[in-house]
Amino acid sequence: MSTFAVSGVTAPLWLPPLVAAAVAFATSMVGISGAVLLLPFQVSVLGFASPAASATNLVYNLVAIPGSLMRYRREGRLFWPLALAIALGSMPGTLLGAWLRTHVLAERGVFEPFVAAVLLYLAWRLVTGGRDESESVVAEGVTALGWDRRRLGLGYGGAEHRVPLPALLGVSFLVGLVGTAYGIGGGSLMVPLCLAQWRLPLHAIAGATLAATLLTSARALAAYRFLPAPPGVAAAPDLALGALFGLGGLVGGYLGARCQRYLPQATLKALLAVVLLGVAGYYLWPG
Repeated sequence: MSTFAVSGVTAPLWLPPLVAAAVAFATSMVGISGAVLLLPFQVSVLGFASPAASATNLVYNLVAIPGSLMRYRREGRLFWPLALAIALGSMPGTLLGAWLRTHVLAERGVFEPFVAAVLLYLAWRLVTGGRDESESVVAEGVTALGWDRRRLGLGYGGAEHRVPLPALLGVSFLVGLVGTAYGIGGGSLMVPLCLAQWRLPLHAIAGATLAATLLTSARALAAYRFLPAPPGVAAAPDLALGALFGLGGLVGGYLGARCQRYLPQATLKALLAVVLLGVAGYYLWPG
């Protein structure tokens, strides 16, 4: 057993990377980082519930996500224009999200209902988003169809998809705010919205949303590190714990991204919905 100085968590050194590897394997296939499940693990299993836990989650993202991106890039399914648009739109939201977590959501009793509400909303959007014919298509790569001030275009599996850029930037701002307060970056929250709102194929956007999560996590971590927090509120990350989580996530994320192409989109969407509803239900269950 080892004790991590910053968080005060006591756990075997093998436990954080093992849990993170299993989580990242599943979540990387649906385009989200494992941080969405590692935060509940920190809060409920390790007893680490302060804003510093959210910041530690962001350290995990910085270490773990490159493994998934490496695989998606190798397969030609890393669509950078979408990733950069999400990251740009979320930029102002990261500062507000860090302030919200340290000044309003610092107490565990307030933070847990916030997490549950976010996850329930995303699960609802995913389940009610309908089905698109392109869901069954697994193509070799994503093609850029050009972009301007009004829309962003991509081609995948013989179909063309257009996203209104102003709407994407506006939604990204809210995603950056909520994702930073939660401690998952932000790009991950775009997955259910992209599926439900714009009917984008999951196999085409998973790499982009993970890349956006990496970029927003770097800014959000800086906000937690340097923005002043109220007296008695710990906001600095536990770098050692976050790095151990990240090393496990690096391996699990790469393997998950490699396996993703072999699963149909309907299965992946069902997996994501189950994950979101399960964690939300845990926090809302009496006692």
